[in-house]
Amino acid sequence: MTPIKVLLADDQALLRSAFRVLVDSEPDMRVVGEAADGAEAVALARSTRADVVLMDIRMPGTDGLAATRMISADPDLAGVRIVMLTTFEVDEYVVQSLRAGASGFLGKGAEPDELLNAIRVAAAGEALLSPVATKGLIASFLAQGGSAAENPDGTEYTERLAALTGREREVLVQVAGGHSNDQIAERLVVSPLTVKTHVNRTMAKLRARDRAQLVVIAYESGLVRPRVE
Repeated sequence: MTPIKVLLADDQALLRSAFRVLVDSEPDMRVVGEAADGAEAVALARSTRADVVLMDIRMPGTDGLAATRMISADPDLAGVRIVMLTTFEVDEYVVQSLRAGASGFLGKGAEPDELLNAIRVAAAGEALLSPVATKGLIASFLAQGGSAAENPDGTEYTERLAALTGREREVLVQVAGGHSNDQIAERLVVSPLTVKTHVNRTMAKLRARDRAQLVVIAYESGLVRPRVE
């Protein structure tokens, strides 16, 4: 098995060192580079062809959000998955990061096993952490007029959503509801494989890199409305 190539991007050298020791201790992954700012992270993503980037959101100069946008916009780096690292459980830039192409987010205080699992999940092309966690955070921000204000009427996605079949829309709503493929299959009375096919087609039509972005699009398009507690 080819090890997962991991790039570390954080302005704190001590934290990078700790992550390196942890990642390199696993037989299925290895650190291929370290960056102290976003610009360096983008350059190393290109030169190392990293599979997963652990990207700190707040860095001097080019921050993690800008770096994520640059990596996501580069067709040559389409296979790179980005895991955003945040000091706080709820970070004002997390939703923007997901929209920019990040696969998800993780707190810097996460347990070692959580970090390693996050790398494996992201490398597999899945949304980081549970869809429920991602949905909850996004719903919270949009309910408060967060990034929804940038796209108030969902026009950016109208044409793409129109290309979805009725069943694909149903599946998208279920994904935004935080349900797994198995749960969606049970709810719609179809096989998990059929659900996976619908999810993949929906991602292709909406030009979403992964499941996390599907959740964002579902909310920002207005297809799903967040419930305000």
